Amino acid sequence: MSTEPETTEEGEPGTPGAGATAGPQDVDTDTDAQTDADTDTAADAVEGGAETEGAADAKKLSEAEAELAAQRLERERIERRKAEKQGPIAAGTKLSGTAADLLAAVRAVESGEKPVATAFREPEPTPRRAVAPEPVQRPHPVAAPAETSATLAPEAAAAVRAVLGEGGAPDTLAPGALAALGEGADDQLREDPWQLLRVAGVRPEQADGFARALLGAECRPDDERRGRAVTVWLLEQAALAGHTALDAPALTAALAQRAVPDPDAAVQSALAEGDALVFQDALDTAPPAQEEGAEESEERPVRVLIGLERYALAEESLADGLARVMNSVPKTDGSADGWEQAAASATRSAAELIRAVAGHGLVLHTGGHASQAEVAALLHAARGLGLRGWAATHTPSGRDDCTARVAGYDLPDGPSGDAGEGPVTGVTTVAGLLSGAEGPGRDADGAFDLDLLVVLDAPQLDVETAAMLAESLPDGARLVLSGDPGVLWSAGPGRVFADLLAARVCPQVASRTPDPGPVGELVSGVGIGELNQVEAPGKEVVIVPVRDAGEAVHRTVQLVADSVPRAIGIPAEQTQVITPGHGGAVGTRALNSALKERLNPGPGRFGGFDPGDRVAHSPAPGRTAVGHVVKADADGLHLECSGLPVVVPKERVEQSVRHGWALTAHQAVGLRWPAAVVVLPGDAAAALTRPWVYTAFGRAERHLSVVHGVEQALQRAVAEVPQKARTTRLPALLKAQVPAAG
Repeated sequence: MSTEPETTEEGEPGTPGAGATAGPQDVDTDTDAQTDADTDTAADAVEGGAETEGAADAKKLSEAEAELAAQRLERERIERRKAEKQGPIAAGTKLSGTAADLLAAVRAVESGEKPVATAFREPEPTPRRAVAPEPVQRPHPVAAPAETSATLAPEAAAAVRAVLGEGGAPDTLAPGALAALGEGADDQLREDPWQLLRVAGVRPEQADGFARALLGAECRPDDERRGRAVTVWLLEQAALAGHTALDAPALTAALAQRAVPDPDAAVQSALAEGDALVFQDALDTAPPAQEEGAEESEERPVRVLIGLERYALAEESLADGLARVMNSVPKTDGSADGWEQAAASATRSAAELIRAVAGHGLVLHTGGHASQAEVAALLHAARGLGLRGWAATHTPSGRDDCTARVAGYDLPDGPSGDAGEGPVTGVTTVAGLLSGAEGPGRDADGAFDLDLLVVLDAPQLDVETAAMLAESLPDGARLVLSGDPGVLWSAGPGRVFADLLAARVCPQVASRTPDPGPVGELVSGVGIGELNQVEAPGKEVVIVPVRDAGEAVHRTVQLVADSVPRAIGIPAEQTQVITPGHGGAVGTRALNSALKERLNPGPGRFGGFDPGDRVAHSPAPGRTAVGHVVKADADGLHLECSGLPVVVPKERVEQSVRHGWALTAHQAVGLRWPAAVVVLPGDAAAALTRPWVYTAFGRAERHLSVVHGVEQALQRAVAEVPQKARTTRLPALLKAQVPAAG
């Protein structure tokens, strides 16, 4: 393989600074729903973007809708659980742990007794019951979620459109305003025009114009309503970028750059109104040793963070749930000798994993795609010891792949087991597990009816999903988080897997099972910062240099439609194109247009789509299902994704469906294809990072073609540009509850 420098793409989606260096091409963002919305901010800490898709249907729930419903129920359960704790925190603070100083700071700020500037100065388990096998369910069409606003009264929508018209804003924002503000949205906008910032895609300068039109001479830059709204907007943009909170200095600096005259006052107003929360996390700097009899030293330095309540609640609930899992005694089904016997019959890496799980409630397992064989061995061992073990993946294709691995152990009646012959073992999706549509279901207490849960592709866990999983585990259950730490992080806020690895609060097992072939060798090198030349006698890895965007598009279409099928034997429908972003001359839009013209030409009779078109459906934030168009009728666009029929209402097609011959790396994470064509256009060179390259290259199973137009930028990104930082509170919260494993 030749390793000429390849084109780069944007750094991690939605991470600090990503938008500033993207250049002419719209770089990839954390999720797929808001890629087109401009989400760059004035400070690096709040730059980035993410596409988000909401979901809610009534009867036949799709995975996305069921997951959202489960999230609402789980949040209620979490709140009730936290309310039962001894010594509840004062209402509205949602703080826990060693929080005396923090509570004092919050009270002082909210009451106005203390200026914000001073606060922000830097410096025994329930018996198991028999579980019947999960019934086989026939696939049936699932309606995609409909817009929330569509269920609201027409008069409400008309009133909002009228207000928007008075302020010179497009009436197309009405559905978003109704969804964000709810009943009385028109009155809220009249009273506080800057509430328009709560609508996805609206920027401060646009909200300012709307406010000037409604308020006239009363509209001032120092209006308290403006400062508060911009503060919340910046925190929301930070969440899209993956942060669960922001350092107070970074937030105030961003406010100043957004023309907020008094940033401290704006933050104080947001805190007083409950729109944001303030936290003080102790820094790791150890105080000097004190002589006996000496007075206590001054207060330990703290880090002041500002965040939104929903992510504060999720992060603290996650820390509580993980601490409970680690501190509870794992269920003793199976003797120690039984665990050791299972380990002795497994491969070396699988044996290490089995031994770690035998004695601990929480275990982290790292490795590439091939390491999932060790998870299958663990599930087989658990079943032999009488434990109900389940694996959860993020995508249906991942579930099918893991199911095939587990089935290789010849479990009775397949991977779901048979209740008459032993405990149930199986594989589900995370969304299906949380909603109850798949998996073991829940016991009488509302906890998962299982003894062992393995979550695959753990780096994709955001704090809210991880919190729901942790809170749903029964006492004494074991949890294994398994994944490749080198891939891109979650689309949603947080970096759960990375934070846990860094905290070292539980055993960590590193797989010794390498991904096979030249592609696996190349990707392994990228993971450690080396772009190596690998031997590829069967053309497993091919580099295609290009000079400009036009040639890049031409070569990409040629590879997919002709070269790879002819030379490698992999048909076009099993080849996936991956590029840095959606916009630009070599983005997903341009590539999909060229690929459709070659592979499935047609007039685009339904919203630009024709039967046979490959599509990417994003039913919920950070989740992409790849499929194809079957037909279109009055009900909407009929798709087939992972073998299941999906119906997307026509009003949702534009927001949630794209052509899918070409995807971004963030859309493709967690998925794999026999062949991948990674396109690295020159205009994305400055945005490339090692995790993006690692993720994109790792989507190929047998063949990888790289359309290379970035010269030395690829090698530089692999060697020098790591994952972009995210600001989170999970490490500090865990440190307060669980000692480091050493």
